[in-house]
Amino acid sequence: MASKEIKKVLVIKLSAMGDFILALAAAKRIRQAHPKARITLLTTPPFEGLAKLCPYFNEVETDGRPQGLGDWLTLVGRLRKAKYDRVYDLQTSSRSNMIFHGLQPFAPEWSGIALGCALPHRNPRRDRMHTLERHADQLKAAGIWPDAPTEPGSAPGPDVSWILRKAPPERPVAGGIQPRPYVLMAPGDSAHRQDKRWPVEKYGELAKALYDRGFDIVVIGGPQESALARAIQKHVGKARDLTGRTDLARVAMLGAKAALVVGNDTGPVHLAAAAGPPTIVLFSKASDPILSAPRGHVAVLQAENLADMPVAQVLQAASALAPAPTLRANA
Repeated sequence: MASKEIKKVLVIKLSAMGDFILALAAAKRIRQAHPKARITLLTTPPFEGLAKLCPYFNEVETDGRPQGLGDWLTLVGRLRKAKYDRVYDLQTSSRSNMIFHGLQPFAPEWSGIALGCALPHRNPRRDRMHTLERHADQLKAAGIWPDAPTEPGSAPGPDVSWILRKAPPERPVAGGIQPRPYVLMAPGDSAHRQDKRWPVEKYGELAKALYDRGFDIVVIGGPQESALARAIQKHVGKARDLTGRTDLARVAMLGAKAALVVGNDTGPVHLAAAAGPPTIVLFSKASDPILSAPRGHVAVLQAENLADMPVAQVLQAASALAPAPTLRANA
C-alpha cells in the first residue's frame, strides 16, 4: 500500500538561540524531504523575524510556550484543527512531549521521543550526541534521511546562505581607500549565565592587541550589553558599538564579512559562525562543546572557569585563524 502523502508538516523548535541556529540544518533536510508540503514552524517570539526569512518554512507561529491553561488549550486546539500529517519535534523536551499527548488520541505522525509516537528516536546515546548528529539520527529514524551522517563531527552545519543573499549590495568605498578588516566580538550571554562569560576586561585587552595588529573591532549583543561594549571601548576607543542595533539577519551578514569572530557560547556566535568566518568560541564548564559547539571554521577554547583563560591563549588562536593584515599607508 502506498504511503500517505505528506501535505502539512509542523516543525517544533522553541529555544535556545544557539540550538535554534543548529536546528536549521535539520529544517533544511525536512524541506528537501517534503518539497511540496506546507511547513509550519512552532517557535517563540525571539526567532520570528529570522524564521520568516527562512526558505524552509511557509508559516511561523510563536506561541510555543503558552502561559497558563487558557493559552495551552488554545495552542492544542489550533494544532488539532490544522490536521498536520506529520510533526518533527526538534525540541524533544517535556514541553513538546506535552503537545503530543494533548493531541491524542488522534495525534499526527510524530518524530520525537514522546511515549507512543509513531516515529520515535530511540537511540540510547541521543543525550550524548552533538545537536547536529542527534537531529540527523532522528531524521534517519523518521525515514527521510537514510544515509544521515551520525558519527561525531560528521553532520553538516546550518546553511545561512539565504540570509546572505538578502544582504544589500555594498556601496563603493569613498576615496578608494579600503576599510580595515574587522573582528566581530560577542562578549555577552544570558544575564543569568554569567559563568559562560569571559571577563570583559580580557575582551578589552584582546581587542587592543588585535587593533594594534591592524583589525578594527565591532561589538555586538543585546541592548542590555551596551556596558560591555563601553568597557571594550576603554581599551579601543574606535571600537564600534552595535549592541542593541542588530537583528539576527544582520548578525549573520556581519559574520560573513568578518576577518574573525570571537565570543562566548552564545546564539549570535553560532549564527555568525554559520556564515563561514574563522571563529573562536569560549566555553566554560557550564556547557559542553561536544554537544553544542558551532561547526565550520571554528576553534573551541575551554576552561573550567573562563576567568582563568589568559588573553595570550585566545590571541594565539586568533593569530592562527586570522593573520594580521598588511596595512598600507593612505595616499
